[in-house]
Amino acid sequence: MAPPQIGRALVVIVDDRVSHGEREDVIGPLVTELLEEARLVVDGVVLVPGDPVAIRNALNTAVIGGVDLVVTVGGTGVSPRDVTADATAGVLDRPIPGIAEAIRASGLAAGAMDAGLSRGLVGVSGSTLVVNLAPSRAAVRDGMATLTPLVSHVIAELSGLD
Repeated sequence: MAPPQIGRALVVIVDDRVSHGEREDVIGPLVTELLEEARLVVDGVVLVPGDPVAIRNALNTAVIGGVDLVVTVGGTGVSPRDVTADATAGVLDRPIPGIAEAIRASGLAAGAMDAGLSRGLVGVSGSTLVVNLAPSRAAVRDGMATLTPLVSHVIAELSGLD
């Protein structure tokens, strides 16, 4: 018998080329698989360009849609097109800097340079946990390994079940 699902999730891939169909999305399926292993139902993968309005719209749609967790991947670095953290900051009601710091520290320790240099944020918008991850496969795998033990606890607190 399968363990019960702990909540609903949405994946947002922030990548200009992927969102315009110029490159295949290989990260969305990986994040989906890792979320499903963590017992979350994944509502879908949304592809958006590195545009603050598009990112905010995707996040707001997820929050209004009632998902428990939104994981964004990409746009967390220091280049001019890396605006995910800036867009996310405008959506968050309450940041959770400890989780973001843990994701950066574990990513850097694992050798995922983009994770260690990430400006990604973690926080709560409404009753939705929002997490920004760096876009490499190593950063995603390590970030999800750091995040998943905490997700059920945060979702329970946000839903008032804890």
